[in-house]
Amino acid sequence: MTVKDRVDKVAKGAREKMRIVVAGGTGVVGTKVAEKLRLAGHDVVAASRRTGVNLYTRDGLQEALEGAQVVVDCCNSVYTDYAGALDFFETETLNLLTLGAAAGVRHHVVLSLVGTDKLGQANGSYFEAKAAQERLVAESGVPYSIIRSTQFFEFVRAIADSATEAQVTRVAEALVQPIAAADAADAVARTATGDPLMSAIEVAGPDQFRLGDLVSLELRWSRDPREVVAHAEGEYFGSRLQPHDLLPVADARLYWSHFTDWLDQRERTS
Repeated sequence: MTVKDRVDKVAKGAREKMRIVVAGGTGVVGTKVAEKLRLAGHDVVAASRRTGVNLYTRDGLQEALEGAQVVVDCCNSVYTDYAGALDFFETETLNLLTLGAAAGVRHHVVLSLVGTDKLGQANGSYFEAKAAQERLVAESGVPYSIIRSTQFFEFVRAIADSATEAQVTRVAEALVQPIAAADAADAVARTATGDPLMSAIEVAGPDQFRLGDLVSLELRWSRDPREVVAHAEGEYFGSRLQPHDLLPVADARLYWSHFTDWLDQRERTS
């Protein structure tokens, strides 16, 4: 059975109304996950600082988890360096796992990144911190699912900004297959309402780009004059990349939104 078959089977299963806590539920992806789960009839709690829940210090977390059957972790670290990201992911993940187990959570879902399995051994990288988070979840004893997503359309500009110096944006020579945040949220919501996969699956958009071309499209759309230069020594969140490190596995679940269509839609609604 392929990953797509497994996710489709999950989605088709009849499920009771559940209380689901979405950690990071006011972020780019978490907001969309929470919306989809509410539309499906579930009791959803969006847990973030904006709603009075601090996942790092535990303030408000025990109350948020009370009665929850499922936890969905869509949190991202504001730190992209290894030390900062590792501290954040280990602390918030252990808090969710520990207090979640005490509350009776029976399915822990975490949103991760395509490439974590390949780049997680890179010393001192953001991906190493994500790999540590995945291991905590997999070894916790709590039934789990890991959804590794490719990069979101919505974050392409942030990639450009982080790689810019003196109006030149230097990116790695790598291939990417980005996905709309709404599509990633669909995969997360479907998985959250099904049986734990006890493994990782990968989701991606339909189109491959060179990373430099993707960034150039984003900048041209907004009439940004920055020059984009791709080179072999470029890093991506602290990792040196091989050309295919950020591409999904062959049986990844592919979604339908195209980056260029998304740009056009953004222009019409801006």
